[in-house]
Amino acid sequence: MKRNTKSAARKFIYKESTVGYVFALPFIIGFLGFTLVPIASSLYYSFTNYNLIKKESWIGISNYIRLFQDERFWMSLKVTMKYVLISVPSKLCFALLVAMLLTRATKLTGLYRSLFYVPSLIGGSIAVALVWKELFSRNGLINQMLGIMNLKPVSWFGDPKMAMIPLILMTVWQFGSSMIIFAAGLKEIPVTYYEAAKIDGANRFRAFLHITLPGLSPVILYNLIMQTISAFMSFTQAFVITKGGPNDATNFYALYMYDHAFKYYDMGYASAMSWVMLVIMSLITLVIFKTSKRWVFSEAGN
Repeated sequence: MKRNTKSAARKFIYKESTVGYVFALPFIIGFLGFTLVPIASSLYYSFTNYNLIKKESWIGISNYIRLFQDERFWMSLKVTMKYVLISVPSKLCFALLVAMLLTRATKLTGLYRSLFYVPSLIGGSIAVALVWKELFSRNGLINQMLGIMNLKPVSWFGDPKMAMIPLILMTVWQFGSSMIIFAAGLKEIPVTYYEAAKIDGANRFRAFLHITLPGLSPVILYNLIMQTISAFMSFTQAFVITKGGPNDATNFYALYMYDHAFKYYDMGYASAMSWVMLVIMSLITLVIFKTSKRWVFSEAGN
């Protein structure tokens, strides 16, 4: 009798595990086919001379040596770092400002949040990039508005010093996802904190500085990491609007990597670039995590 019970239990467990694997199979196939295998392949190709047509040949670390001797590589890294350092803080500050404005209880708050989130859904599309390109073109709406104010039109995409501005503004415009997360974080801060601060005579700025920012610090950390990673991978804006010009002023790292892979058919070199970028992003993320101990507030740890 006990043997029959154990046998039935084993069959039941086997069936349960089989059903679980069947339901997980689409994810497993997708993870292997679109994540794990491409990652392993790119690591292998980074040590080869591969042009997408002929069979690859092993060349060791030659791609990495060549990479660090490439002036355009360093220029693309410099441009990307500049873009990240300006666009990410600007985007987060604007998202936080809008989130604080939308925390006020009104009948249309839900509608406003939905409308502000729309740019994040469509902001990375080719169509929006083309619209943005027309807005900042020589005879575009932005220059027409400058003309109305008796200001000289600006060659946004012809001046290396100005070409980055439209791309940064386009990124800041896609603040919806960060705004929603900030809004959720603001709701978690107890109202009693603000009431106590008001009784003690603290004004709104002090309440924001000593209550809102510490209370939101875990959310700020999350948004900072996610938006930093996203900014490093920026590609569509530069590819559609500026093609990396003028004079490589907007030649983002991802765009330069794309050119080597699919324009120059130098997949081995592009694979090496991708792994260098992975190391750079990992180091920056590690630094953010290490320094977060000094500014992220945790009730459990205080």
